[in-house]
Amino acid sequence: MPGAAAALTLEGVTFASGAEAADGEQRTRTIRGTLPAGSPDYVYVPVEVPPGVREIRVAYAYDKPSVPAGTPGNALDIGIFDAHGTGLGGRGFRGWSGGARSDFFVRADDATPGYLPGPVTPGTWHIALGPYTVAPQGLSYEITVTLTHGEPGETPRPVYPPVRAGGRGRAWYRGDCHLHSWYSDGRRTPAEIAALARTAGLDFINTSDHNTNSSHPHWADRAGDDLLILLGEEVTTRNGHVLALGTEPGTFVDWRYRARDDRFGRFADDIRRAGGLVVPAHPHATCIGCAWKFGFGEADAVEVWNGPFTPDDEMALAAWDAMLVASLRQDRRQWLPAMGNSDAHRPPDAVGTPQTVVLADDLTREAIQEGIRAGRSYVAESQHVSLTFTASGGRGEHAGIGERLRVAEDTPVTVRLEASGVPRCTARLVTDQGVLLTSDPFPVSGSGAVEWRTTPAYAAYVRAELRHETAVGPLPGVMAAFTNPIFLGPEPHRERQ
Repeated sequence: MPGAAAALTLEGVTFASGAEAADGEQRTRTIRGTLPAGSPDYVYVPVEVPPGVREIRVAYAYDKPSVPAGTPGNALDIGIFDAHGTGLGGRGFRGWSGGARSDFFVRADDATPGYLPGPVTPGTWHIALGPYTVAPQGLSYEITVTLTHGEPGETPRPVYPPVRAGGRGRAWYRGDCHLHSWYSDGRRTPAEIAALARTAGLDFINTSDHNTNSSHPHWADRAGDDLLILLGEEVTTRNGHVLALGTEPGTFVDWRYRARDDRFGRFADDIRRAGGLVVPAHPHATCIGCAWKFGFGEADAVEVWNGPFTPDDEMALAAWDAMLVASLRQDRRQWLPAMGNSDAHRPPDAVGTPQTVVLADDLTREAIQEGIRAGRSYVAESQHVSLTFTASGGRGEHAGIGERLRVAEDTPVTVRLEASGVPRCTARLVTDQGVLLTSDPFPVSGSGAVEWRTTPAYAAYVRAELRHETAVGPLPGVMAAFTNPIFLGPEPHRERQ
C-alpha cells in the first residue's frame, strides 16, 4: 500500500476447496501471533476463501498485561477487506469495528453492525488489525476464522433517507453532526438516536460512525418531515479525526494514513466530490491519535465545541480565534467557520449538547451545508438557548452572523446581542484584539440584550460568547453559546494566488 500509513502483511490462512462441502458445513482455522511494540499502524492477515462459501465469521482476542503508570497498554482494532484487496481508497472494504466488538460475520444477506453485507466471493480476503497501542511486553493475539458453506442469500437493496425534510423556508435550524450508533462504537440504535434528536429539538443530524459507512441504509425509516438525516463518517486516522458531513449515500472514506504520508488532501477532495463537508473534529482532544495534525487548509469548517464544555474546547476556541485573525491577512482567501456537536456514543451522553444552529434557505442537505460553509451559525448548549447577533451602520447597513458589514473604516457601528435561555450568564464580545466587552450577568429570566459601539478600524470582526458563572478551573465560565463572527469594514484586497 505505497504512500499509506505503515502496514505489514502476515502469513495467511488457507482453507481446502469447498467444492465438495455440504450445505451448512463449517471449517475453522485459528492463528496466533505477537506484535511487538512499535508495530506498523495496520497488520493484514490474508485468508484464502474457496468457492461455495456463504459466510465468513471472525473472532479475536488479545492479552492486556499490566503496564507502568503513564504507559499505554494493549488495544487492537479489527476489520476486514474482501478479494478486491487492501489498496488505499478502500475498494475491498467490507467493514470495521475498531475495538468495539470481539467477533463479526459477513454474508450476502446480513452482516454485523459496522460491516457490509454482500457475497463472500472466492479469493484472498484480508483481516485488518490495527494495533492502536502496544504494551512494552508486546501484544499477543488469537484469531479464529470460520467459513460456512452453502448457497448465498440475497443482498438487500439499500434505501437511504431523503435529502429534504419539511422545513420552514429560510430559518434557523438546529443540528448535531457528530453522533455514533451501534454501527461503530456507539451503544444506541438509529431509532434511539433519532428519538433523542427529536426530544433535543433538532431539525437535522449527521451520522458519523468511525471508519465505516455501514449504517447508511439503516436511517431511512428514522427520517421524517421533522428530521433531516445526513449521512457521513468520522474518518478516524492516527493523526486526528475528521467528519465527512453529508456525503452521498454509501460513500466510504479511507482513514489509513498519517499526516506525514501527504494523503489527506486526496481524501478531502473525495469527501467534497461526494457532496460532503470536511470538518476536523475535536482538534485539541487529548486521546491518543485524536489531536488534529493535518492542518486546516482543506477544511470547510472546524468542530470547536465537542460534547460537555471542557478545557479541550477552550483550547480549540482560542486556536480558532487565532485562525480568524490570520484570515484577515491579504494572502488568505477565506475564514474557517466553527461548529459544535455532541459526539454522543452512549448514555449518559446527551444528543444535541451542544448543537449548531444554522441559518439556511430550507431544511435540505444542500441548504444546511451551505449555511455551515458560510458560517451563518452559532453553537448553543441546548434547544433552550436562542440568540440574535447583528451589526449595523448609520445608514441602514446591516449584517448578521457569518456576514460582512461593508462600511468605511471610520463608520460608527452598533453591535447588538439578544439572547434567551441563558440565566445568570455573562456576555462577552470578542474581536481581533480580544475581549472588548464583558456584560453584567443576564437576569434569572434568562433573557436580555447587550449593545456595543465600535468602528471597523478598531475591530475587524466581532463575535459573541455567553458564559455560565461556573468556571472550568482557571478558565472563563463554561460556555452556554457562541457565535461565528461578523466582519466589519470593506472587503480586504486579496493578492493574486
